[in-house]
Amino acid sequence: MTSQQLHSFSLSDLGKLATKHGVRGWQSMRKAQLVRAILRRSVRRFPARQRSGRAASKRRSVRAPRQASIARRTKARAAEARSRSAIAASKRRSSAVALKLRILGARAALRKNLATNGRDHAIRDRLVAMVRDPYWLEVHWDLSPRGVVRAEAALAQEWHSAKPTLRLLQVATNAVTSTTERVIRDVEIHGGVSHWFVDVQDPPQTYRLEIGYKAPSGRFFVLARSNTVTTPRAGASDEIDKKWPDRGENYDKILARSSGHHGSSRTELHELLEERLRRPMSSSVFSAASGMNGRRRGFNFELEAELIVYGATEPGANVTLQGEPIRLRSDGTFTVRYGLPNCRQLIPATAKSADGVEQRTVILAIERNTKVMEPLVRDGSEPPAT
Repeated sequence: MTSQQLHSFSLSDLGKLATKHGVRGWQSMRKAQLVRAILRRSVRRFPARQRSGRAASKRRSVRAPRQASIARRTKARAAEARSRSAIAASKRRSSAVALKLRILGARAALRKNLATNGRDHAIRDRLVAMVRDPYWLEVHWDLSPRGVVRAEAALAQEWHSAKPTLRLLQVATNAVTSTTERVIRDVEIHGGVSHWFVDVQDPPQTYRLEIGYKAPSGRFFVLARSNTVTTPRAGASDEIDKKWPDRGENYDKILARSSGHHGSSRTELHELLEERLRRPMSSSVFSAASGMNGRRRGFNFELEAELIVYGATEPGANVTLQGEPIRLRSDGTFTVRYGLPNCRQLIPATAKSADGVEQRTVILAIERNTKVMEPLVRDGSEPPAT
């Protein structure tokens, strides 16, 4: 009991409590003294375990809010640390993404910039077209940065989606010497280079090219115009060259740039090129291109092959090979050079007498199978084979 509760008791009740708790001389005590004596006596008689339990309960009641507050503060600190870590990780990711975007933007700007000389602003813009063979044109250009700036200003909002383009035009001249041009197709190109290869069809034809930027709307801004060139007639040649020009060096590059197949294998490129051009390509070109891997190490090995068909008949006879007439020499002999593709081909040869009475036919079956072995590169520790 508390002191307030004891003060509410009567003296007789307090006397009974004093007698119960063993308080001596309570009869002569006043009420306040009796209450203090009873309280002192009750504390002495209270079990120590109960007192410690009550004190522990009191300590727990005081400690519980403090521990809850500490737990809340710890939880808040952990959440703040996680938030700071997430923000730092987000900043790192943003920085990486921004760096990647800057790199991609720089690459896109480089691929879009057709200028070939960034230091000399007095350069004259020009585009030169040359005939490589009846089915290929080679184009070289020299463009100044100010031309690209003019194109950007002229195309305005369409500049960002405009593509560097080579435009191929076919030139036709009629009987009254008037010239007309017809757009054959647009070839998408990229910056960082100064020449390109463009495949053409149905020789002989006359062409001209333009270089510039083409917007998705079809608008075309011209930077330079080329000269006019005419492809020769396709067919066999009766000339035998001692040194044949190398066509294989740019074989992969020609197809990759003209048709966009940058990652195909050489066999696929070879087949695709024959399919696109609708004519066989010499496998000697393909073999030479396949050996280009060694050029990076300063070592090159090329192998070419062509087919030479020769024969003789009576002077004045008519001879055809694969349906094409062959010019005979004065003694009736002839020599014709053909490309030798990596496949089996039939070459029918027909000879008619000068009076047309007799005709003879011979069919040549030619097959070529070229295999390019993997290059062997030594590490320098082994002695070279002799």
